[in-house]
Amino acid sequence: MKSIPNFLFILFLILSFSACANKEKPVEEKESSETDIALQTNQKEESMEGFYETQPDENNTGECKISVEIKKEKNGYSYFLKTNLRKLKGNARFTTNESGEKYIVLEGIKWDEFEGDISHEEESDSITDSETKELEIPTGINAGYVKDTLTIQNYGNAMNSYTKISECGRKYIQLIKK
Repeated sequence: MKSIPNFLFILFLILSFSACANKEKPVEEKESSETDIALQTNQKEESMEGFYETQPDENNTGECKISVEIKKEKNGYSYFLKTNLRKLKGNARFTTNESGEKYIVLEGIKWDEFEGDISHEEESDSITDSETKELEIPTGINAGYVKDTLTIQNYGNAMNSYTKISECGRKYIQLIKK
């Protein structure tokens, strides 16, 4: 009976030593130069630079002719947005969300209409509550970026009513790189 605990102890020691002996060598980190990192970053961002415009609508009326030019500047990026009614300049900022989707934000563009989330309006019967809540119209238009295409969700729905660019009646404005 005494030999079983001794045997288990010896087996434990052998396994412990063999586990230490088979230890993998640590991965050596290769130092990358700053120019490599900057080059990789610039290559990713440079692909977003350029001239984007909408495709003609089915009737070729031109009612939704929109173009955006993205340029690299000293302190980041800038944009020039042109529609049938307006021409706007400002800063452009690139972001990536948690799932890796890329977005560009055209800063400083005031939305044309915004009523906010109206799904909870029935909960408040007081007229004074709705009168005192003055909604601030958002600024900045974000567009998803996938393979040389910028996509802007231009308006919401009955529960979240807004319009970002009223010159265009499309729900999703797709700007394709030229």
